This record gives sequence, C-alpha cells and structure tokens, in this order.
Amino acid sequence: MSANLTLLLVMGVLYAVGIYLLLERSLTRVLLGLMLLANATNLLLLTTGGYAGLAPVFNKDIPPVEYNDPLPQAFILTSIVISFAVTAFMLGLIYRSWLLSRADDIQVDREDIRVATQNLYDDEEDSEIAVEISDFHENDQPLDKRETIPGIGPKRQDKPAKPEQAGKPERPGKEKA
Repeated sequence: MSANLTLLLVMGVLYAVGIYLLLERSLTRVLLGLMLLANATNLLLLTTGGYAGLAPVFNKDIPPVEYNDPLPQAFILTSIVISFAVTAFMLGLIYRSWLLSRADDIQVDREDIRVATQNLYDDEEDSEIAVEISDFHENDQPLDKRETIPGIGPKRQDKPAKPEQAGKPERPGKEKA
C-alpha cells in the first residue's frame, strides 16, 4: 500500500500551519489552528484507509482483499464529532472573552511570569527523606532513636492529665463542676 504524495504534502502543510496558529495569542487564530489540525488528522486517517475498494458488505464471490476497510471511516466520523465539539467550546470561550474585555488577545499574566522565573528548588519537596517516618508502620526503635526528617519529629502521644481518668470514659449527662 502506498500513500498518495499529494495528500501527504497537504497534510504536512495543514499540521505545520495549524501548530503555528496554535502558538498565537489571538483566540480566533487558535481556533483556526485547531480546525486545521482536525482536518489534517482527518486526512491522515483517510490515507491510512488505503485505496478505495468495494463496500464492506459480505458476498462469498468477492475475495476479502477487494473490500474497503471501514475502520478509518469510523475514526474520521469520530474525529469530525470531536473537532466540532472543540470548535463549539472555543467559540464559546471567544464569545465570553469578547463580552468581558472586548479583546481577542490573551494578555501576559504577571503571576505566570513570576512562577516561571522563580527558583525550582523547594525545601520541603527536595529534602532528604528518612528511612522510616510513617506513623502507620511498625517500628521497634524508641521514639528518640528513630531516623526522621530534620525539624520534623515523630508524633508523640499526649499523656492524660490525671491517671485515674486514663481508663474511664466520661458518662453522658454528668457535668463537671
């Protein structure tokens, strides 16, 4: 099976222009880029289907190699539905953006720039983790001998204030004076 060179070139141009338009700040151009990518994907699926053949209706007189594969056609229909849904969603975003700010361009966000330029090292995430610090596992060592993260010790259980109340639950209805 060989693919049609013209379809491959058109598909490549559609992918290239679609990706270029996706990188723009205008939401309308992003929408056009998504539509071009969807059409390029439909062409890709069409070329994977091979050459045109007979309809896939079974007849014992026709050899199986002469049938057309219906799976790429089903994929193309699915792709059309998905691209229609994405287009409708993007049109809704563009309309809402136009109502709120009367602009189609996405503005530069100062918070995004601050996050992008901050240091990637985080003390909490990048610190060395001890061998066993979980309260859910059995640990035979005493609390003061366990390896822990510096500054974070194991949880100690609080002792009751009065030893006579340690095993006795409070009775409801009896108030303390």
